[in-house]
Amino acid sequence: MTAPLARLVFPALRWRRGSFDHERPKIDAALASGVGGFILFGGTVEAVSALAHQLRQQAGRPLLIGADLERGPGQQVEGLTELPPPAALGFLADVAATRACGIVTASQARAVGITWAFAPVCDLDLEPRNPIVQTRSFGADPAQVGEHAAAWILGCQEHGVQACAKHYPGHGRTLQDSHATLPRVAAAADELERTDLVPFVSAIRAAVGSVMSAFVAYPGWDASGRAAGFSREILGYLRDRLNFGGLVVTDALIMAGATAAQREAPATVAAVAAGGDALLYPTDWQAVVRALNDATGGEIPVARADEALTRYETALGAWGRGDVGAGPPDLAADAVFADTLADRATHLVRGEPPALRAPIAVDIVDDDVGGPYRVGPRDVFAKTLREAGIGAGTGKRRIGHGIVLVYAEPRSWKGRAELGSRSLAALGRLVGGAQLVVLFAHPRLVRQIPGTVSVLCCWHGQPLMQRAAARWVRGTMR
Repeated sequence: MTAPLARLVFPALRWRRGSFDHERPKIDAALASGVGGFILFGGTVEAVSALAHQLRQQAGRPLLIGADLERGPGQQVEGLTELPPPAALGFLADVAATRACGIVTASQARAVGITWAFAPVCDLDLEPRNPIVQTRSFGADPAQVGEHAAAWILGCQEHGVQACAKHYPGHGRTLQDSHATLPRVAAAADELERTDLVPFVSAIRAAVGSVMSAFVAYPGWDASGRAAGFSREILGYLRDRLNFGGLVVTDALIMAGATAAQREAPATVAAVAAGGDALLYPTDWQAVVRALNDATGGEIPVARADEALTRYETALGAWGRGDVGAGPPDLAADAVFADTLADRATHLVRGEPPALRAPIAVDIVDDDVGGPYRVGPRDVFAKTLREAGIGAGTGKRRIGHGIVLVYAEPRSWKGRAELGSRSLAALGRLVGGAQLVVLFAHPRLVRQIPGTVSVLCCWHGQPLMQRAAARWVRGTMR
């Protein structure tokens, strides 16, 4: 009889109120049941390092411990290095730099015990109305995206962390967010093969260790309307035609696209039966484990269960230990590298450099507030100017007219790609007195900025890009 399928389950552990302590009951029960590892969200360097070590010590065996690291290890772990979003790297068209980003990500992640990065995004930026891809993609050209994805994978995996190409067979054409619903892509299989699948082929040729399936339906390929993660036909193509032998991973099971057709526990059974090997972020991991074990020998044939477990054990042997690799990373050098990339990616998308003078007034239009998530700090830009000796204030500390900052990132459950009505109304009030708009978003949103004011593209509202924007402004000061 096959081993229990708890090894295929990966619950999430979240940093909350300065601690992982609230996750202790989940950790104890999950390790006792035999889960294959965990997904980590948030935490400091010290806390994540301690947690990863404790998890492996308590388990008494290797574990796969992963995190979403599309924008570098600092995306999740406070104190590690942030990197520009993939769209900025695609804009730079510097494949060597993209590979170096994979190296930085892996070396720092491994140093805190994370050995599975849920990156790179291999989706194409094909649909301007797509609410969830946008700056997460290296671009729209299949060959270019494939080249950057492969470079990132090679850098990452050569430095001790398993990469994950996502979201197979491509989320770039959708008009909806799979966190909120089950999107449908009407394109036929042969069209997807010519375009959307190209980056995944490149990733597989680069020996990527895992591929994440999309909670997106492709009725022109699988007429049943099942999401790719539940489709024997679509996953079978990945195995049989693309010759992928690594882990096939679901996207997060908390997403509405995962449970559009059935409840979570039976959905996970269907995912494994269709060819999946790892189940990420279930809301009720215990019910999932029970369902998998009950289905083994029935809906999940024993041979399929053994195949999934074998693939897990193979990945575990390669990536399950947290103490393999070179010495500690050079955080100072990595930070300089990240700043250099951010400066290179910062560029005007409309107008000429304005003649700015101190003091600077900073107005903020935040298109990301109000969702089920915490937005990042919005004061880094002004603080960076002040640290450079340039007077800058926001809100009640405003000291004149000058710069409008627009934050509009792709966010789960946000549901739209463009600026909302409140943001547009705020821009209408503010741009008349501004000399510069800084767009922390995809550059195509420049078309929504009224008037002729100069617009600086900085891609994403993360602190890294806010500091780059401040340095650019400082360089234009008279």
